[in-house]
Amino acid sequence: MRAKKNPELDIARNSGIYFAIGLNIMLFLSWRLLEFKSYEKDDVVVDVLDIQNEIEEDIPIVNVNTPPPPPPPVVIQESVKIVEDTQDIEETIIESTEVGQEDAIADYVPAVEDVKVEKIEEEVDVPFAVIERVPIFPGCEGLTNAQAKACFQEKMMAHVSKNFRYPETALEMQIQGRVSVMFTIDSKGYATNIKSRGPDKVLETEAVRIIRALPQMKPGMQRGRPVNVSYALPVMFRILSE
Repeated sequence: MRAKKNPELDIARNSGIYFAIGLNIMLFLSWRLLEFKSYEKDDVVVDVLDIQNEIEEDIPIVNVNTPPPPPPPVVIQESVKIVEDTQDIEETIIESTEVGQEDAIADYVPAVEDVKVEKIEEEVDVPFAVIERVPIFPGCEGLTNAQAKACFQEKMMAHVSKNFRYPETALEMQIQGRVSVMFTIDSKGYATNIKSRGPDKVLETEAVRIIRALPQMKPGMQRGRPVNVSYALPVMFRILSE
């Protein structure tokens, strides 16, 4: 039987080489396609600038009425007349008041009678408990010191009870407590230097108001002269439960 194909013309013999060549060609073309770059073309607008000669307008010159410059200052020339001195002037000699070693100091010893000693009386607050003669409250005149002291305290309590007024703010806020009031009965019989300390400012203000309402008294006496007397008084603010 005779073969139909030429054995020398075997295509499959070099197929591997052809495949490798075709693969390389395809890879090269793919790489070139990936690296290919394209740019957008912008429309370029070309304008023509037409420069014409500008017409310059003549600005009229206006003369402004400017004020005239001030006149130059007037220079007053004084005529100086030289007069010869016809009177002799005596020069005044100023003597130095400094003391030198040549000046003698007079020996002067003052006598005891020439020395005057002035007594400066200091105002000292004497406590009410140790005062020789307590201040006399109006209505306590003509009593002994012990009786006047008891009468003073009795009148003081009566004054507090008469002028006592519970502040409405303290009632609403249920504020109560003891207020210590310290004041001074000066040498003229007035209550001064009033200080208070308590649980609230409202109660302290009311206690100070009561003490300021005290009448003028007869001042306390110490060694035969009126002095300031310090006194402390407690004022109780208590809300009674119904």
